[in-house]
Amino acid sequence: MVDFGGVLMRTEDKGPRSRQAERLGMTSRDLEKIIFESDSSLKASTGEISEEAHWQAVAKALEVSQVEGEKIITEFFSGDRWDIALLDYLRSLRPERKVGLISNAWSGLRAIITSQNFVDVFDEMIISAEVGLVKPDPRIYRLALERLAVNPAESVFVDDVLINVEAAQSVGMNAIQLTQPEKTLEELKHFLKDTG
Repeated sequence: MVDFGGVLMRTEDKGPRSRQAERLGMTSRDLEKIIFESDSSLKASTGEISEEAHWQAVAKALEVSQVEGEKIITEFFSGDRWDIALLDYLRSLRPERKVGLISNAWSGLRAIITSQNFVDVFDEMIISAEVGLVKPDPRIYRLALERLAVNPAESVFVDDVLINVEAAQSVGMNAIQLTQPEKTLEELKHFLKDTG
């Protein structure tokens, strides 16, 4: 099982976010906090509000029009890249192995994955906005295990955030923290080879 943001999709070019923040008179970190750590972001992550409602709240917080807000969304994510090597590897595991996604994400994630033709990579996608649970809540991992019908000890989870890795381990799963993409992919291959 894998996370989405920071694992399958990573911000490899921070330039667009920096330039955007500068134009708005703030730091990149301040901009990221408004987008990812605000009250509306948390509500969108648990499905309490739609992703659209969250972006409306972001536009309001930044004091920009909805049209300008939509431009901000496009530019904010323009430095993000898919990890094609990891996606191809995960795809190669099926159908012999079950592959799942566990992501703290807003309601639009499934549509993004579908539009990029990556749905076939996964047996199950556990998206926080759809299930009303967010990592590191142990219940989201248990839900993923239940839906995939796998034993925690036979599973492995990859996330870039340490607290989420530790939470997976707390329910009996094996877990790897992504720090360097190539190294993590090798660790994952090694684990799956050892578990047959």
